[in-house]
Amino acid sequence: MNETNVNSAVFAEEASTLKGKNMIAVTSGRRGSGKTWFAVTLAHALSLFKQKVMLFDGDCGLNNTKVQLGLDFANDLDAVIYGNRSLNQVVFGYEKGRFDIAAGNPGSSGLSTMSIGRLQILGDDLNILAQNYDKTILDMSAGMSNPAKVLAGMSQAVIVICTDEPQSITDNYAMIKLLATRYPKSSISIVINQVNSIEQGMRTYHMLEKACYEFLKITPPLLGVIRQDTRVRDSIRNQSTIISRYPQSEAALDVLAVAKRILSNEQFD
Repeated sequence: MNETNVNSAVFAEEASTLKGKNMIAVTSGRRGSGKTWFAVTLAHALSLFKQKVMLFDGDCGLNNTKVQLGLDFANDLDAVIYGNRSLNQVVFGYEKGRFDIAAGNPGSSGLSTMSIGRLQILGDDLNILAQNYDKTILDMSAGMSNPAKVLAGMSQAVIVICTDEPQSITDNYAMIKLLATRYPKSSISIVINQVNSIEQGMRTYHMLEKACYEFLKITPPLLGVIRQDTRVRDSIRNQSTIISRYPQSEAALDVLAVAKRILSNEQFD
């Protein structure tokens, strides 16, 4: 069996078996959507609702989590990728946010260079580790790299982050089409980010929803709208979550509302 057939067989198996009941993949069809910021903030928000949360930074090549939060820990995903540590040995407790993190070094491309077989093993290890948590958030790379294909396919739910830019809507429609085709058992939801108002976010969602219904015959639900907030940039500049620095800001309250919806929605149980 050649490599193409092996890959197809692996992905077919992933699509038919939903493994990570408490794993939520966060992805986007386009970079610059605020995906990593949302994943970090969602992890913090869920922890405030007495959830035990782990954030897995699977954004291969960027690994922005450590940068955004100003973290410096020696044992990270690179040690797992190169066989020096097991996954449970590189989990870092982020006390300020009350959640755990497994992240790589900024700029590392190790995850993206792993073979499909090794990625599958990593995914299996992640699934085992995730059983120790109420929710495990996977910050996936934009687009569908091999790590994103394997790990998103193991997740119970996928959250697609979209902005109001026309190209973002187009790219995220393509992302949803791929996800719905490859992983029909996964629940897909949409979050509209970086918009000036709730109304603008709803208009953006309805454009994306209309395309999904007309061409894919599916209607991914809206999980929430995150308003543009200058305090997001300030919190990132100060390497803090916005919930810690500005708990009453619009963006923080919007993500907290998303966390509430996740906890009350059976597709995330």
